[in-house]
Amino acid sequence: MRVNKIAVGLVSVTMCVALMGCDLLFPKKPAKRTPQVEEITPPQVKGTLIAKVNNFPITLEDLNEEIGNYNNLVPDDQPQLKITTRDQKIDYLKNDVVRRILLYQEALDKGLDRKDEVQRALEKTKIELLVMELIKEEAGKVEVTSSEIEDYYNKFKEELKEPEERQIRQIVVSTEQEARDILILLLQGNDFATLAKERSKSANAKDGGDMGFVQKGRNTAQFDSAAFSDTLDVGKVSNYFKGPDGYYILKIEAKRGGKLKPLSEIWDDIKKGLTFLKQQQKVEEVIQKLSRQAKLEIYEGEIK
Repeated sequence: MRVNKIAVGLVSVTMCVALMGCDLLFPKKPAKRTPQVEEITPPQVKGTLIAKVNNFPITLEDLNEEIGNYNNLVPDDQPQLKITTRDQKIDYLKNDVVRRILLYQEALDKGLDRKDEVQRALEKTKIELLVMELIKEEAGKVEVTSSEIEDYYNKFKEELKEPEERQIRQIVVSTEQEARDILILLLQGNDFATLAKERSKSANAKDGGDMGFVQKGRNTAQFDSAAFSDTLDVGKVSNYFKGPDGYYILKIEAKRGGKLKPLSEIWDDIKKGLTFLKQQQKVEEVIQKLSRQAKLEIYEGEIK
């Protein structure tokens, strides 16, 4: 699973916010700071206290939330990397959370939070977090009704069908005359697979021209036109046609898919899709409204 760098950064920040509180991202600066960890004002404890780092509290709820965020980033094909057991949680607490807070406290003692570049980064992070929260709030207002789901299903039945696949054998020859002669033999009852082994120049000739199950759109337009013709049933042979490697003749061995699932089976999928689309539309409406109300100035000449 690929993870966008910006997304990872935002998740990391979200973890820090969940664990430390917003006051730590944007701490109130005392008039003068002395390098003593004990003077850092700890956040208010809200939950089950499980640890303290120089009087800085860590709660079970914060730890579980951070571990949940971490587990969500673990690729599906590497479940062994997830933190699931009590011992793993304790190890994560000691070797990740505690170490990070120690470094955080040291950074505050050194006054690094007052550096201009840090202040700018914190302000950008604040913007991103508030934008995400606003989008979450606006998107949460969206509802998809049962009638909308039913209307979508009835309107897009063709698009909702499972992709049809056909098991196809092919014979590929160099000249039209060869294709015509082979087609005559096939119409006379000769075995397609045998002729493919003897006469075809395709890579699968040794397998009797068997291409396995093929979906429409995976080959040339000429191939699809012949292979997925409504008149070409199982066991039937196509007419020969010109393709990129010569002249082709196809035979349909089997068909599968191409059916529409009952609405009950794809109800949740349709609802998720419609919810996402309506959320996108809702956010776009908010942006358009704000754009109309805003005083926007862009100095394109300054962009080099």
